[in-house]
Amino acid sequence: MSRTGRVQRTTKETSVLVEIDLDGTGKTDIATGVGFYDHMLDQLGRHGLFDLTVKTDGDLHIDTHHTIEDTALALGAAFKQALGDKVGIYRFGNCTVPLDESLAQVTVDLSGRPYLVHTEPEKMAPMIGEYDTTMTRHILESFVAQAQIALHVHVPYGRNAHHIVECQFKALARALRYASERDPRAAGILPSTKGAL
Repeated sequence: MSRTGRVQRTTKETSVLVEIDLDGTGKTDIATGVGFYDHMLDQLGRHGLFDLTVKTDGDLHIDTHHTIEDTALALGAAFKQALGDKVGIYRFGNCTVPLDESLAQVTVDLSGRPYLVHTEPEKMAPMIGEYDTTMTRHILESFVAQAQIALHVHVPYGRNAHHIVECQFKALARALRYASERDPRAAGILPSTKGAL
């Protein structure tokens, strides 16, 4: 059974298309108009082994906020769609990823309940190219709201803003991969004592 999601989101500010295959090979085709964000979404697909297409046309003449936010919302909705009924998945996943001097620890529960805990070093450089570093938390908030997952992201240390953000996306990719993979010992079983996720 194919585990794919496809979401189109169009507003007066943006037009977004996201397609994801949870059982892919990490093939990506990303174009949001925000170079560093494209790089991060590419990390998400490649390290999660998700085939991921993202095409966003946004009001970049204003700034990058709407483009980044609406892409994250559509990505979360597509991920939720691709998960389907969640029968037979591991449900929980975690990964710790270093990137030179930075370290990210990510834990996820595909719980059906949106919740985000996010910490990263203060006094980061405010910009990476056209990417506002305060948007990382907002990306995660938007993704979590639509994917309906519990997500804890902790960066206990790091100096370089590029490294701090990138290790979060790499760890997120792996944690999502592990949580969404099928557990061969739990075929046909929903991983919940409540009978619903």
